[in-house]
Amino acid sequence: MQDSLFETGPADAQPLAEIRLNTGLSIIIPTYKEVENIPHILNRLDALRQNYNLTLEVLFMDDDSQDGSVEAVAASGFDWARMIVRTKNRGLSWAVIDGFSAAQYPILVCMDCDLSHPPEKIPQMVLGLATDQQMMVGSRYVPGASTDDDWGFMRWLNSVVATMLARPLTSVRDPMSGFFAMRKADFDRAQDLNPVGYKIALELIVKCAFGNVGEVPIHFTDRVHGESKLTLKEQLKYIQHLRRLYLYRFANAMYLAQFLVVGASGVVVNLLVLSLLQLIGLPDALCLAGGIGVSVVTNFMLNRRFTFSYARDRNIAAQFAGFVGASAIGVAVSFGVSLILREGSFEGISYGLQLAALCGIAAGMIFNYLGNRYFVFRKTHIRK
Repeated sequence: MQDSLFETGPADAQPLAEIRLNTGLSIIIPTYKEVENIPHILNRLDALRQNYNLTLEVLFMDDDSQDGSVEAVAASGFDWARMIVRTKNRGLSWAVIDGFSAAQYPILVCMDCDLSHPPEKIPQMVLGLATDQQMMVGSRYVPGASTDDDWGFMRWLNSVVATMLARPLTSVRDPMSGFFAMRKADFDRAQDLNPVGYKIALELIVKCAFGNVGEVPIHFTDRVHGESKLTLKEQLKYIQHLRRLYLYRFANAMYLAQFLVVGASGVVVNLLVLSLLQLIGLPDALCLAGGIGVSVVTNFMLNRRFTFSYARDRNIAAQFAGFVGASAIGVAVSFGVSLILREGSFEGISYGLQLAALCGIAAGMIFNYLGNRYFVFRKTHIRK
């Protein structure tokens, strides 16, 4: 007997509707030292399988726990569940990607092993896919959803801030969810997957260009067995992951923003070095040259390390020569624009020289960015 989607009245009343699943499911569960939870999650999935007469497989993608997890899956006796031990490229996100790649059925489901995600919601998620949603997310932040009462303020705040940081990438209310379903055909078409940390749903939403993502309300339960894997290190990885996704979605705007930040730091470095050399008593010309020289070097190193990090494995000497050349041309552009504006549009007005100089600096900065983005640090391939 299948569970009803909606029920009213007494428990023995005829349900208004029922869900029937006509496709096989591949449920991917990333694990690391979850041996205590494996029997519990398998029992709940078995109940779901029997209730809906499901064709499914459960793939535990284990990062070499060596805690008895392999034996726990074998001891369950369920021929539809198997453990895949991973010894390379370990991490939750890559475990899910490897599991999705190994899956055999048309619908992919990702969930945690710690019993925080209710498997009983899977039929509703598949129903959402049947109505042409590209992904269905088990959400903590839509009407009807809830979390355990012992969520502290800091945990709540951490979740809210993480969600807000992802808002420019997706309108999904709970993009941090580790419980979601999608079609394998969509996953197989994804390109340039390069996740960091544990938020694989957000990676897939962005890289698969999903604009139609539905959310199913769930009750999120705190783990009973085992220890949480959410550490400060993982949270810092999330920031790194966001940066990658922002660069992927808003490439030119992000590269320009980082270039401008580095340029602003160069101004600070320039002034500090210039002032220090002036205190030493060097001539003004040497002070100016010293400030410019040091700022050019620091700008180059920061742009190579952060702004155009995809190109930092190339020849540094050739890049530095190109950077100096682009900067020299940028200085000439800045001077020329400033001079033309000073003798034209800004002639005879208050602070005309300063305004002309600012416009010249902006023109030079844009020229420097374009020269470095498309010539010095040109992107010849996607980093994997």
